[in-house]
Amino acid sequence: MHSDVRPSARPCAFVGENGPVTSVTDAPLPAVTRLIATDLDGTLLRDDKTLSARTVAALAAAEEAGIEVFFVTGRPARWMDVVRDHVQSHGTAICANGAVVTDLRTDGDLLSVRPLERDAALHVVRTLREAAPGTSFAVEMTTGINYEPAYPPFHLDPGATVAVAEKLLHEDAPGTGAPVLKLLAHHTELAPDAFLVLARTAAGDRAAFTRSSPSALLEVSGLGVSKATTLAACCAERGIAPAEVVAFGDMPNDIEMLRWAGASFAMGNAHPDAVAAASGTTATNEEDGVALVIERILAGRTQTP
Repeated sequence: MHSDVRPSARPCAFVGENGPVTSVTDAPLPAVTRLIATDLDGTLLRDDKTLSARTVAALAAAEEAGIEVFFVTGRPARWMDVVRDHVQSHGTAICANGAVVTDLRTDGDLLSVRPLERDAALHVVRTLREAAPGTSFAVEMTTGINYEPAYPPFHLDPGATVAVAEKLLHEDAPGTGAPVLKLLAHHTELAPDAFLVLARTAAGDRAAFTRSSPSALLEVSGLGVSKATTLAACCAERGIAPAEVVAFGDMPNDIEMLRWAGASFAMGNAHPDAVAAASGTTATNEEDGVALVIERILAGRTQTP
């Protein structure tokens, strides 16, 4: 897996962190596309968390043409109802930034789990409490999410336990308890990118840090766990090469995946670092940017003898 940052295909102007891109590139597509990997929030989903009719049709047409579609998201598996009705032949989803692979055709069966070890999570908690006073934490496990009293509450998870992170991560004996998928760290005052840099500098040797929220909310996974590494493993199992993958994303947690794929597109509303990592840009999530590229892929197939 390579990690060289690829420049965007054409210069883009941004308004704020995720302002609109001024143009859509005509970036090259793979000679053969076998798999489409797409982020959800800010990418495939519209701002109201729905899929447009055009996007639903494009996903169905891709699978009808024999192209696999993977949803690759920071969301936990239990928050995948937004796309569950739109899976076709397989319904594979990579969730929690690569920590989980699930089959959406089932009742949430987890096909694989790449956990964050609790001692590493505790190290991150202690380190960030010292490096960024005022940080609050949530712990995402295979059984659900729990969080500290100061952490912004999850209205979608009303049954969460509220306690300090050290207690939430405590084990009666090493190896007991549900696997930890990721640690969430929130700060009310720091700038989002500055918080990410600070955390990586302070504890990047023990865990993987990224973010996908417009607020200063970091997502902490096991060292080496990312959308890209889990997608690479899934593709290897299927005999699919990186050059046969087209990926879509909009935020820092998509960067590694955008770099890894043979062709990748940052959304018109993407973070500048995501644009820099992708081989091209497309329209915004509100303008069906993913569908636009899928339609190009399928049109190219019909034109090829």
